[in-house]
Amino acid sequence: MKTLDSSAAWASATRMVAANRDLLMAIAGVFYVLPGLAGAVFVPSPAMTSGMTEAQMLQVMQDYYASSLPVLLVLSLLPMAGMLTMLVAMLDTTRPTVAQSIRDSLRALPSYFASQLLIALGILPLSMALATVLTLLLPDRIAVAVALGILLYPIMRTMLVGPVVAGQAVRNPVTAIRESIRMTRGNAGRILLFIALAGFVFLVVYGLVMMFVGVVLVLMFKGEPQRLLGEAVAGVLLAVAYTYFVAMLAAIYTQLADNAQAAANG
Repeated sequence: MKTLDSSAAWASATRMVAANRDLLMAIAGVFYVLPGLAGAVFVPSPAMTSGMTEAQMLQVMQDYYASSLPVLLVLSLLPMAGMLTMLVAMLDTTRPTVAQSIRDSLRALPSYFASQLLIALGILPLSMALATVLTLLLPDRIAVAVALGILLYPIMRTMLVGPVVAGQAVRNPVTAIRESIRMTRGNAGRILLFIALAGFVFLVVYGLVMMFVGVVLVLMFKGEPQRLLGEAVAGVLLAVAYTYFVAMLAAIYTQLADNAQAAANG
């Protein structure tokens, strides 16, 4: 079993993005930017005021999700399809077109959705039980933080379900989860560090860009145009970040798959 080389994985991820730039831009626009703008227009986030009590805020959120759930469900499936489409485009050596990548991703989407549902059903009860036990020993906030930190381990172990489904055409969600767990054995911490460092860099860049854009929009626009333009810029930045995140997953999967193959041949 070899360990993940994060430097090589990042170099591989950037090469994948550069080699498929036009294809990935089209996919990101269709599956990330447009759904984000549609959500901002048709299901904007509920307005919260500083004077609201916790019960009032909870009621506002309940009303929001009750009225917007069908649209939100569709908008949540589109990024999943977009991620699988990108993975197909980056992992398929035949260099498929956008249409071919979308077709393959739609075939894989039910399996990927089922796998994520199984993972959530496994992790959520565990997190609630863990947090309940820890609150008996620690203050509530510390207990929740510790529980979430511990749960990062199973999340990292199942991080490669998407690449397995897209790259190996695995259609059994349980098999995909098992394959991800097998491939990430001994590398959960390295995967977490790799993704956390990239996420930190993105948050810094995102914060600086949005700060500048916010000042410009306040000076040039008012009301709804200002909000929608801000959402559009944020959507583009998030689409770029998500594209690199998917490329990182593809690079991790490729490296660990190559390691497993080399070990098997050795």
